[in-house]
Amino acid sequence: MAGLNGGGTSIIVRLEIQKTLITFGQIATAIGDAGGDIIAIDVTRASKLTTTRDITVKVSDPQQTDSIMKALDSLPGVRVINVSDQTFLMHLGGKIEMNPKMPIKNRDDLSRVYTPGVARVCMAIHEDPAKAYSLTIKRNTVAVVSDGTAVLGLGNIGPEAAMPVMEGKAMLFKQMAGVDAFPICLDTQDTEEIIRTVKAIAPAFGGINLEDIASPRCFEIEDRLIEELDIPVFHDDQHGTAVVLLAGLLNAVKLIGKQLENCKVVVTGIGAAGIACTKMLLAAGVTNVVGVDRQGAIVQGESYSNPMWEWYAAHTNPNRQSGRLTDVIEGADIFIGLSGPGVLKVEDVKKMADQPIVFAMANPTPEITPEEAEPYVRVMATGRSDYPNQINNVLCFPGMFRGVLDCRASRITQDMKLAAAKAIASVVSDDELNEYYIIPSVFNQSVVEKVREAVMEAAYESGVARRRSAREQQETGQE
Repeated sequence: MAGLNGGGTSIIVRLEIQKTLITFGQIATAIGDAGGDIIAIDVTRASKLTTTRDITVKVSDPQQTDSIMKALDSLPGVRVINVSDQTFLMHLGGKIEMNPKMPIKNRDDLSRVYTPGVARVCMAIHEDPAKAYSLTIKRNTVAVVSDGTAVLGLGNIGPEAAMPVMEGKAMLFKQMAGVDAFPICLDTQDTEEIIRTVKAIAPAFGGINLEDIASPRCFEIEDRLIEELDIPVFHDDQHGTAVVLLAGLLNAVKLIGKQLENCKVVVTGIGAAGIACTKMLLAAGVTNVVGVDRQGAIVQGESYSNPMWEWYAAHTNPNRQSGRLTDVIEGADIFIGLSGPGVLKVEDVKKMADQPIVFAMANPTPEITPEEAEPYVRVMATGRSDYPNQINNVLCFPGMFRGVLDCRASRITQDMKLAAAKAIASVVSDDELNEYYIIPSVFNQSVVEKVREAVMEAAYESGVARRRSAREQQETGQE
């Protein structure tokens, strides 16, 4: 699940130092006392009275940077000229750019890529709109669309602040699967306006990836766009999470010798991801799912202001269990956390069934830390990259869109999502499968191709693929 992770970084601090007032040893001590670790020193300028140095310091979090800056500002004879964070440096000017596929070297080239030669191509598409897939970027381009209302763990930070995330997503699309993606952050939070805008830009794209749109509006936006567009629409926060979660669970139950459909599953955090994960579990054959949010278990017969909770109550919790998480988790085989830090207690884990499986995916702090849970669980997964078994959407969306673009699917069906989950799980061989390796690394190069193939096959079986399969193309000599 995408989100904010911990982890160290480094900063470069440029200091002007008055030699007569302070020694570098005093500066190094101040940085060390503030929690920084000096890993490089470069002198950029020197005179009789002053020296300017670039000091590279390893820090564990942004708060540590603030402490170091306060310590340096308090030193006599030290002036902080500039502070550069390596993460910020990577974002200067944005992280992506557009490049032409061929150079325009002369007038003849210009006449072909632009006027007058391009007019023939325009008219060919006008007469047969399907040719846009073969004659424009539509065949390989996805729009990554957000309104900035539910960005990572940051919340409603607006469209401009959401852009770095969407740019990063576009980078992953390209590097992982060769898909050209473009970030589009909308300056509106009106459901109808978002739907109208995405429909208006859709002719240029082969697919729409919705990202970081707050619940419950995200449900209507996605549902409407799926119905009103003829290209696949995929809200990754919902379905990417659900696909990778199921992949991990398939291998986890395989490891401990249980059948997923017979497991009792408790889900905390019944928002966009929680509902999508539950739908995926139901599609995979699980019959006993109990959803818990702040007010307790969601039970049929209760009245809820959130219409999706009404759906949830009607399709889950067959034994109508009520109460808090600690009440309903007794005997559960699987816990899935999509809520917040510290929600699951050690006492709760002890109440679970034999060989419990815990997927604590809240970011940056999980519902229970692996250190707390390890003595009592058989399999543990989180959303973080610094623990084993990371449930990360990057395992799903590049291969998913590579597949739907290659077969020109009109939509993404539940069967295609199930196929993607099984494909991800299959990357981990029986020999490799263990408690600390139930899900492949995001850098495993087999994942995208396996997901692509599985998604395409399911698309053909579902009847939503509009491009002939490779076998049909060979038989007919056409795409």
